Amino acid sequence: MPGGSIYVQQDEKFTGSSPQWWYEKLFREDLKNRQRSRAIKAGVGLVAGLALAFRFDLPWPPAVALLCAGLAAALDWGIVWYNFNATSVWRGRRRGEVITQRKLKRGLDRAGYRILQGRAIRGQASIDHLVIGPGGVWIVDNESWSPDTDIAAYGGRLFIGEKYGSQVAKPLVATAQAFAELLGKETGIALSIQPMLAVHCGTLPRGGVVNGEGLTLVKPSVAARVIKKADRVVLSDEQIELLARTAARELARRALL
Repeated sequence: MPGGSIYVQQDEKFTGSSPQWWYEKLFREDLKNRQRSRAIKAGVGLVAGLALAFRFDLPWPPAVALLCAGLAAALDWGIVWYNFNATSVWRGRRRGEVITQRKLKRGLDRAGYRILQGRAIRGQASIDHLVIGPGGVWIVDNESWSPDTDIAAYGGRLFIGEKYGSQVAKPLVATAQAFAELLGKETGIALSIQPMLAVHCGTLPRGGVVNGEGLTLVKPSVAARVIKKADRVVLSDEQIELLARTAARELARRALL
Protein backbone atom coordinates (compact mmCIF):
# COMPACT_ATOMS: atom_id res chain seq x y z
CA MET A 1 0.00 0.00 0.00
CA PRO A 2 1.62 3.33 -1.07
CA GLY A 3 2.50 5.45 1.92
CA GLY A 4 2.14 2.54 4.32
CA SER A 5 4.63 1.34 6.87
CA ILE A 6 6.48 -1.97 6.65
CA TYR A 7 6.36 -2.12 10.45
CA VAL A 8 2.57 -1.88 10.71
CA GLN A 9 0.39 -4.75 9.55
CA GLN A 10 -2.07 -3.53 6.90
CA ASP A 11 -5.78 -3.78 7.61
CA GLU A 12 -7.26 -5.60 4.59
CA LYS A 13 -10.38 -3.41 4.75
CA PHE A 14 -8.30 -0.55 3.35
CA THR A 15 -6.35 -2.43 0.70
CA GLY A 16 -9.14 -3.88 -1.37
CA SER A 17 -10.98 -3.05 -4.55
CA SER A 18 -13.97 -0.80 -5.34
CA PRO A 19 -16.35 0.77 -2.80
CA GLN A 20 -19.09 -1.49 -4.14
CA TRP A 21 -17.02 -4.61 -3.51
CA TRP A 22 -16.29 -3.55 0.04
CA TYR A 23 -19.91 -2.63 0.65
CA GLU A 24 -20.99 -6.16 -0.22
CA LYS A 25 -18.13 -7.73 1.75
CA LEU A 26 -18.88 -5.74 4.90
CA PHE A 27 -22.60 -6.45 4.50
CA ARG A 28 -21.90 -10.20 4.46
CA GLU A 29 -19.53 -9.92 7.40
CA ASP A 30 -22.20 -8.10 9.42
CA LEU A 31 -24.66 -11.00 9.14
CA LYS A 32 -24.16 -12.25 12.72
CA ASN A 33 -24.69 -8.75 14.13
CA ARG A 34 -27.90 -8.41 12.13
CA GLN A 35 -29.11 -11.80 13.30
CA ARG A 36 -28.33 -10.91 16.92
CA SER A 37 -30.17 -7.60 16.57
CA ARG A 38 -33.13 -9.35 14.94
CA ALA A 39 -33.31 -11.87 17.75
CA ILE A 40 -33.40 -9.07 20.31
CA LYS A 41 -36.18 -7.32 18.42
CA ALA A 42 -38.11 -10.58 18.17
CA GLY A 43 -37.70 -11.01 21.93
CA VAL A 44 -39.08 -7.52 22.52
CA GLY A 45 -41.98 -8.42 20.22
CA LEU A 46 -42.57 -11.60 22.19
CA VAL A 47 -42.79 -9.72 25.48
CA ALA A 48 -44.98 -7.02 23.93
CA GLY A 49 -47.28 -9.70 22.52
CA LEU A 50 -47.71 -11.32 25.89
CA ALA A 51 -48.38 -7.97 27.52
CA LEU A 52 -51.00 -7.12 24.91
CA ALA A 53 -52.64 -10.52 25.21
CA PHE A 54 -53.00 -10.22 28.99
CA ARG A 55 -53.93 -6.53 28.86
CA PHE A 56 -56.82 -7.07 26.44
CA ASP A 57 -57.64 -10.61 27.59
CA LEU A 58 -56.91 -12.12 24.18
CA PRO A 59 -57.23 -15.87 23.66
CA TRP A 60 -54.07 -17.98 23.29
CA PRO A 61 -51.50 -15.52 24.70
CA PRO A 62 -48.52 -17.67 23.58
CA ALA A 63 -49.77 -17.59 20.00
CA VAL A 64 -50.22 -13.82 20.15
CA ALA A 65 -46.70 -13.46 21.57
CA LEU A 66 -45.19 -15.65 18.84
CA LEU A 67 -47.09 -13.70 16.18
CA CYS A 68 -45.74 -10.38 17.48
CA ALA A 69 -42.21 -11.81 17.62
CA GLY A 70 -42.50 -13.06 14.05
CA LEU A 71 -43.82 -9.70 12.84
CA ALA A 72 -40.97 -7.85 14.55
CA ALA A 73 -38.37 -10.15 12.98
CA ALA A 74 -40.03 -9.95 9.54
CA LEU A 75 -40.20 -6.15 9.69
CA ASP A 76 -36.52 -5.93 10.59
CA TRP A 77 -35.60 -8.32 7.76
CA GLY A 78 -37.72 -6.32 5.31
CA ILE A 79 -36.04 -3.02 6.21
CA VAL A 80 -32.56 -4.53 5.84
CA TRP A 81 -33.46 -6.12 2.51
CA TYR A 82 -35.01 -2.89 1.20
CA ASN A 83 -31.95 -0.81 2.09
CA PHE A 84 -29.56 -3.35 0.55
CA ASN A 85 -31.67 -3.78 -2.58
CA ALA A 86 -31.75 0.01 -3.01
CA THR A 87 -28.01 -0.14 -3.74
CA SER A 88 -28.30 -2.83 -6.43
CA VAL A 89 -27.78 -0.46 -9.37
CA TRP A 90 -24.79 1.20 -7.69
CA ARG A 91 -23.36 -2.26 -7.05
CA GLY A 92 -23.84 -3.25 -10.70
CA ARG A 93 -26.35 -5.99 -9.89
CA ARG A 94 -29.25 -4.38 -11.79
CA ARG A 95 -29.56 -2.00 -14.74
CA GLY A 96 -30.98 1.38 -13.87
CA GLU A 97 -32.37 2.01 -17.34
CA VAL A 98 -34.45 -1.17 -17.18
CA ILE A 99 -35.93 -0.19 -13.81
CA THR A 100 -36.75 3.33 -14.98
CA GLN A 101 -38.20 2.11 -18.27
CA ARG A 102 -40.62 -0.16 -16.42
CA LYS A 103 -41.72 2.60 -14.04
CA LEU A 104 -42.16 5.15 -16.84
CA LYS A 105 -44.26 2.78 -18.93
CA ARG A 106 -46.39 1.81 -15.96
CA GLY A 107 -47.06 5.44 -15.04
CA LEU A 108 -47.31 7.10 -18.45
CA ASP A 109 -48.58 4.66 -21.09
CA ARG A 110 -52.25 5.25 -20.28
CA ALA A 111 -51.79 9.02 -20.03
CA GLY A 112 -51.03 9.49 -23.72
CA TYR A 113 -47.23 9.51 -23.49
CA ARG A 114 -44.83 7.86 -25.91
CA ILE A 115 -41.55 6.49 -24.53
CA LEU A 116 -38.55 5.71 -26.73
CA GLN A 117 -35.59 3.89 -25.25
CA GLY A 118 -31.88 4.46 -25.80
CA ARG A 119 -31.81 7.28 -28.35
CA ALA A 120 -28.78 9.17 -29.65
CA ILE A 121 -27.70 11.90 -32.05
CA ARG A 122 -24.91 10.28 -34.00
CA GLY A 123 -21.54 11.48 -32.84
CA GLN A 124 -22.98 13.90 -30.28
CA ALA A 125 -25.03 12.65 -27.36
CA SER A 126 -27.21 9.80 -26.14
CA ILE A 127 -29.90 9.33 -23.52
CA ASP A 128 -31.66 6.37 -21.93
CA HIS A 129 -35.30 7.47 -22.39
CA LEU A 130 -37.13 10.02 -24.52
CA VAL A 131 -40.62 10.83 -23.22
CA ILE A 132 -43.14 12.65 -25.43
CA GLY A 133 -46.62 13.54 -24.21
CA PRO A 134 -49.31 16.16 -23.70
CA GLY A 135 -47.22 18.10 -21.16
CA GLY A 136 -44.11 18.30 -23.36
CA VAL A 137 -40.92 16.35 -23.97
CA TRP A 138 -38.37 15.02 -21.48
CA ILE A 139 -35.08 13.21 -21.76
CA VAL A 140 -34.37 10.88 -18.85
CA ASP A 141 -30.98 9.43 -17.97
CA ASN A 142 -29.96 7.17 -15.10
CA GLU A 143 -27.26 7.58 -12.47
CA SER A 144 -26.26 6.08 -9.16
CA TRP A 145 -24.00 7.26 -6.36
CA SER A 146 -22.92 5.68 -3.09
CA PRO A 147 -25.69 5.35 -0.46
CA ASP A 148 -24.22 8.09 1.75
CA THR A 149 -24.11 10.70 -1.03
CA ASP A 150 -26.45 13.61 -0.24
CA ILE A 151 -28.03 15.26 -3.29
CA ALA A 152 -29.47 18.74 -2.84
CA ALA A 153 -29.81 22.19 -4.39
CA TYR A 154 -29.15 25.51 -2.67
CA GLY A 155 -29.92 28.80 -4.36
CA GLY A 156 -30.42 26.98 -7.65
CA ARG A 157 -26.95 25.38 -7.40
CA LEU A 158 -26.79 21.61 -7.52
CA PHE A 159 -24.67 19.70 -5.02
CA ILE A 160 -23.80 15.99 -5.15
CA GLY A 161 -22.10 15.07 -1.92
CA GLU A 162 -19.56 17.77 -1.22
CA LYS A 163 -19.05 18.60 -4.90
CA TYR A 164 -20.85 20.93 -7.27
CA GLY A 165 -23.22 19.11 -9.62
CA SER A 166 -22.41 21.21 -12.69
CA GLN A 167 -20.48 18.38 -14.36
CA VAL A 168 -23.61 16.26 -14.14
CA ALA A 169 -26.15 18.94 -15.08
CA LYS A 170 -24.44 20.69 -17.98
CA PRO A 171 -24.09 17.68 -20.32
CA LEU A 172 -27.73 16.69 -19.84
CA VAL A 173 -28.95 20.27 -20.35
CA ALA A 174 -26.84 20.48 -23.53
CA THR A 175 -28.19 17.12 -24.72
CA ALA A 176 -31.77 18.31 -24.17
CA GLN A 177 -31.06 21.42 -26.26
CA ALA A 178 -29.49 19.32 -29.04
CA PHE A 179 -32.46 16.95 -29.14
CA ALA A 180 -34.88 19.90 -29.16
CA GLU A 181 -33.07 21.57 -32.05
CA LEU A 182 -33.04 18.39 -34.12
CA LEU A 183 -36.68 17.48 -33.50
CA GLY A 184 -37.83 21.08 -33.91
CA LYS A 185 -36.01 21.39 -37.23
CA GLU A 186 -37.43 18.14 -38.59
CA THR A 187 -41.02 18.69 -37.44
CA GLY A 188 -41.41 22.47 -37.47
CA ILE A 189 -42.70 22.35 -33.88
CA ALA A 190 -41.29 24.96 -31.49
CA LEU A 191 -39.89 22.73 -28.80
CA SER A 192 -38.07 22.75 -25.49
CA ILE A 193 -37.02 19.54 -23.79
CA GLN A 194 -36.72 19.10 -20.05
CA PRO A 195 -33.75 17.03 -18.82
CA MET A 196 -34.31 14.60 -15.96
CA LEU A 197 -31.97 12.26 -14.08
CA ALA A 198 -33.29 9.15 -12.34
CA VAL A 199 -31.17 8.60 -9.22
CA HIS A 200 -31.03 4.95 -8.16
CA CYS A 201 -28.74 5.26 -5.16
CA GLY A 202 -27.87 8.31 -3.11
CA THR A 203 -29.90 10.39 -0.68
CA LEU A 204 -32.54 12.76 -2.05
CA PRO A 205 -34.71 15.00 0.15
CA ARG A 206 -38.14 13.87 1.26
CA GLY A 207 -40.36 13.72 -1.80
CA GLY A 208 -37.52 12.39 -3.96
CA VAL A 209 -37.13 15.47 -6.20
CA VAL A 210 -34.31 18.02 -6.56
CA ASN A 211 -34.20 20.85 -9.11
CA GLY A 212 -30.96 22.66 -9.83
CA GLU A 213 -29.01 24.16 -12.73
CA GLY A 214 -31.74 23.31 -15.24
CA LEU A 215 -31.87 19.63 -14.27
CA THR A 216 -34.48 17.65 -12.34
CA LEU A 217 -33.18 14.74 -10.27
CA VAL A 218 -35.76 12.23 -9.06
CA LYS A 219 -36.15 8.81 -7.55
CA PRO A 220 -37.23 6.42 -10.34
CA SER A 221 -40.47 5.69 -8.48
CA VAL A 222 -41.64 9.32 -8.80
CA ALA A 223 -40.34 10.11 -12.31
CA ALA A 224 -43.69 9.44 -14.03
CA ARG A 225 -45.57 11.46 -11.42
CA VAL A 226 -43.26 14.45 -11.88
CA ILE A 227 -43.73 14.30 -15.64
CA LYS A 228 -47.53 14.06 -15.39
CA LYS A 229 -47.57 16.90 -12.88
CA ALA A 230 -47.25 19.39 -15.75
CA ASP A 231 -50.71 20.93 -15.60
CA ARG A 232 -50.56 22.37 -19.10
CA VAL A 233 -51.18 20.76 -22.47
CA VAL A 234 -48.55 21.92 -24.93
CA LEU A 235 -48.71 19.12 -27.50
CA SER A 236 -51.70 17.75 -29.36
CA ASP A 237 -52.14 14.08 -30.19
CA GLU A 238 -51.04 14.80 -33.77
CA GLN A 239 -47.90 16.58 -32.60
CA ILE A 240 -47.06 13.76 -30.18
CA GLU A 241 -47.38 11.24 -33.00
CA LEU A 242 -45.28 13.37 -35.37
CA LEU A 243 -42.54 13.88 -32.79
CA ALA A 244 -42.48 10.18 -31.88
CA ARG A 245 -42.24 9.11 -35.53
CA THR A 246 -39.55 11.68 -36.24
CA ALA A 247 -37.54 10.69 -33.18
CA ALA A 248 -37.79 7.03 -34.16
CA ARG A 249 -36.52 7.89 -37.64
CA GLU A 250 -33.91 10.58 -36.97
CA LEU A 251 -32.44 9.47 -33.64
CA ALA A 252 -30.16 6.45 -33.69
CA ARG A 253 -31.24 3.49 -31.58
CA ARG A 254 -28.67 2.89 -28.86
CA ALA A 255 -28.60 -0.64 -27.55
CA LEU A 256 -29.21 -0.87 -23.82
CA LEU A 257 -26.28 -2.94 -22.63
